[in-house]
Amino acid sequence: YAAGAQISWADLVEFDHCKEGAHAYSCDIFKLRNASSVSLSILVTIEMFNALNSLSENQSLLTTYPWTNPFLLIAITLSFSLHFAILYVPFLAKTFSVTPLSYEEWQAVFWMSFPVIFLDEVLKLLSRKLTASMEDRQKKKY
Repeated sequence: YAAGAQISWADLVEFDHCKEGAHAYSCDIFKLRNASSVSLSILVTIEMFNALNSLSENQSLLTTYPWTNPFLLIAITLSFSLHFAILYVPFLAKTFSVTPLSYEEWQAVFWMSFPVIFLDEVLKLLSRKLTASMEDRQKKKY
């Protein structure tokens, strides 16, 4: 995203050999906690989306609504609440070496995490098609 570090993969992999002045960026960028905070938030968000996806093995989220399992919604709310506490309560943020995220960073977290919903919906569609095909074959046998 635009406010990100904007460094190459090679520079990222070789971060421990960074020499000040050798790049268009300062080596201090590797000491900032924003990137790890965004990464942690992406992981948490992806896992919450995966939890929603697991409401049904084969049925779409468009047909199996999240409120069919209120305990799951409570668990997701609790998980995000704890994550927000880690990010926004100063002594917890210091303990976990994270920093609060800006609105733009939260947008990046959402858009980088959301594809897991789409991918799982595609897999569920393929599973439904495969299951239907196998059932049709079984019916034709008998």
